[in-house]
Amino acid sequence: SGYFEGLTCHRLTTAGIYVLQCGDPSGDGTGGPGYSFGPIENAPVDDNYVAGTLAMARQGGNGESMGSQFFIVYEDSMIPSDLAGGYTVFGKITSNLEAVTAIADAGTSDGGSDGNPLNPVYLSGISVE
Repeated sequence: SGYFEGLTCHRLTTAGIYVLQCGDPSGDGTGGPGYSFGPIENAPVDDNYVAGTLAMARQGGNGESMGSQFFIVYEDSMIPSDLAGGYTVFGKITSNLEAVTAIADAGTSDGGSDGNPLNPVYLSGISVE
């Protein structure tokens, strides 16, 4: 119902794991929708998240802390489980993953391997099929 329209993708990781994180209404990784949910479901048993995976972000060690933030895996990544488990997989990118890899190729705003994308990324909408 338009919740994600205009929200940013505030975090890009380009080493170790390869994800673009989005869905925070505050735009800095600290916000959410005002509720949280869990438990973790559909996490890969082998911790291997293939390119195109959509998964819920959460607080480390807390399987009940999912809200509106999610991440897009743009390159196969081993994302280790913690004491709470892995990360809930809820879908996959079915076309145009190249748009996300182009964002990643540009890097972060400070040149590091984990930070804001160099080029601002805004969500214009999300559809589920």
